[in-house]
Amino acid sequence: MERWAQLDWIDLVETSLAGLGTGSLMALTGVAFVVIYKATRVINLAIGEMMMIGAFVFYGFAAGFQLPFWLALPLTLLVSAVVGGVIERTMIRPLLKDNPVSVFMVTIGLTSILIGMVELIWTAEPRRLPEFLPQAPIFIGEALVPAKTGYSFLIAAVGIAIMLLVFAFWRGGVALRATATDRAAASSVGINVPGVFAFSWMVAAMVAALAGVLVGSVGGISSSMGLFGLSVFVVVIVGGLDSILGALIAGLFIGWLEAMVGRLFGGEFKLLATFSILLLVLVVRPYGLFGTREIERL
Repeated sequence: MERWAQLDWIDLVETSLAGLGTGSLMALTGVAFVVIYKATRVINLAIGEMMMIGAFVFYGFAAGFQLPFWLALPLTLLVSAVVGGVIERTMIRPLLKDNPVSVFMVTIGLTSILIGMVELIWTAEPRRLPEFLPQAPIFIGEALVPAKTGYSFLIAAVGIAIMLLVFAFWRGGVALRATATDRAAASSVGINVPGVFAFSWMVAAMVAALAGVLVGSVGGISSSMGLFGLSVFVVVIVGGLDSILGALIAGLFIGWLEAMVGRLFGGEFKLLATFSILLLVLVVRPYGLFGTREIERL
């Protein structure tokens, strides 16, 4: 009762906005997960570690080489795209015709490989990214939004909007949607399906890297930040494994829910609320709130 008595409207709005800021980063990382799944039907459990790699590559450019943000970020996205393409070509593509469990297990092993690479190059010591976001606080009415949270939300929103436009209008995005719908039909009309697979991993790696930079700007970076991917996995299951819109809505909702539950009942109840929602969705709609319902004939 004391927690409820201490909660006023300003506190409620500020907590909600902070939760939406975190949720936007979950949504952005969820989009990276969905892009891979839509094209290849691969459940990539290493999405959090791909996000971590992007954050550390940015740290290397910005802190190690002292490059300005406007140069370090594009280089980070470029390196991340190359890493995503190499992963797809060397680890994923040779197994796509095998049992899906084999590919799933490879992504689990990939998490350890990426963590090992980071700790080998940068050690396991937590680090802070150089400040690159504006420091002035943001006010919405009387509610205060931390500067990093607010600007991360805006950058994530722009990133998701670009992704939606790419898949709606750009030729590569149309090819990816066609491949996701029917690989055989896409191949029959001249679409390079293996190329689409590589493209999806490269785009997903870039999106995950952007999310990693934003997450790192708020809370710092470490070799354990890939655990953020567990929350993202909940987001994509709730929203639908193949739905970008679902990742967006579920990410914002899960972020808001965790913030509100943490504020009202304590941080120890956040995961309880999140996984309760996950179990409820799995029981009612196993394919997610916005996912494609697949009908199998027996």
